[in-house]
Amino acid sequence: MGSQNVALVRLTLKQTAVKDPIRKLPNRRPTEAAPVRRVVAALLLRGSAPVEGESEQREVLICQRRPDQAMALKWEFPGGKIEPGETAEQALIRELNEELGIAAEIGRSITTVRHSYRNGSMIEIQFFTATFDGELSNRIFHQMLWSPLTRLPDYDFLAADLTLIRDLAMGKLV
Repeated sequence: MGSQNVALVRLTLKQTAVKDPIRKLPNRRPTEAAPVRRVVAALLLRGSAPVEGESEQREVLICQRRPDQAMALKWEFPGGKIEPGETAEQALIRELNEELGIAAEIGRSITTVRHSYRNGSMIEIQFFTATFDGELSNRIFHQMLWSPLTRLPDYDFLAADLTLIRDLAMGKLV
């Protein structure tokens, strides 16, 4: 092929490349946000509020997840998922019976926390005070114990609970 022909082929290829329309990527739906998992948790308190000059007397029940569970060995408050058709209070009564074998009476709402985990999942937790009749029975946890409110930061809690833990330890909310 002569040099004129090579130049003509190059020019034709160049013109063809310019004339081709730019391909657009297919339209994609915006990433749908993961559904918010709605759960409830109880602050089961015992003891009395401190009198001036005395140390904190109040304790709260905390529970540790089993080694075979997600977020193994993290501490949390008893409770669980709200099932379709349940109110938050109904869910908490059911969960406390399933986890601890108690008949609970749900008190006031303390706070609601929304937390996004690194994996993209989101959780909304409603915390309530609760009282109960009967003996506690550990049905699902690795261990459970009564902790003074001021000592809560000493435990490795779930990330979603950390703001509440700080507030409780500082004497806020309850």
